[in-house]
Amino acid sequence: MELFKLSGRVSGGVCLKCRHFTAGRHCHYCKEGYYRDPTKPIAHRKACKACDCHPIGASGRTCNQTSGQCPCKDGVTGVTCNRCAKGYQQSRSHIAPCVKIPKVPNVMQATASDSGEDGPPGSTDREQCGKCSAGTRRLNLIKFCRRDYAVLARVVAREAAGDWVRFSATVQQVFKRARESRLRRGALDLWVHAHDLACKCPKVKATKTYLVLGREAEGGRPGLTLSPRSIVIEWRDEWRRRMRRFQQRARDCP
Repeated sequence: MELFKLSGRVSGGVCLKCRHFTAGRHCHYCKEGYYRDPTKPIAHRKACKACDCHPIGASGRTCNQTSGQCPCKDGVTGVTCNRCAKGYQQSRSHIAPCVKIPKVPNVMQATASDSGEDGPPGSTDREQCGKCSAGTRRLNLIKFCRRDYAVLARVVAREAAGDWVRFSATVQQVFKRARESRLRRGALDLWVHAHDLACKCPKVKATKTYLVLGREAEGGRPGLTLSPRSIVIEWRDEWRRRMRRFQQRARDCP
């Protein structure tokens, strides 16, 4: 009332008890912890949306009231700061949930320098890496049929072993295996040649879960040997229905 009198009885009213998470003198903007949905009028009950910032990835709970972007910690991205940025991988620290991925040294250059030979002049990592022979981005019934096995595996650790890298993994589910195969759930070693790993063919990282398809006879090492012909795809939970469908239709495989 005092504001109204001071304005010469023209304006000065202040709204009380703003609804639908709005705030301000006229309930004309979203209160702290919420952001505006531009597709709805401010009087709409869903005009203000909760920020929903990730409790670990975000450095605060208040987001930009226009875009809804939360303040992310170093190496974290996403509107709600819920995933690691490119070049970073997940850690177990709540302070630094995403850390930089260590670079894999170029194996071909290291081999050449150890033997006293020089690499080809002007060569690059991309030139030394050929194209992956297996299309690893998409999976269909034909690819499923042509492989001896299909397993869901969680990679827990990696260890260098000469020219090879051994990944310690846990098989969580076996979708397909050969008739005389010994593949079972539990601990299993995955072997990848260091050069193939440097070329990301296949691309394997620790602490990730993968759908792995390949031929069990390759390599002759205890466990499974992954080559550029293997299919290694980072797992998504929505693929379970597709894998069950492939299992049912596997009888139609040539």
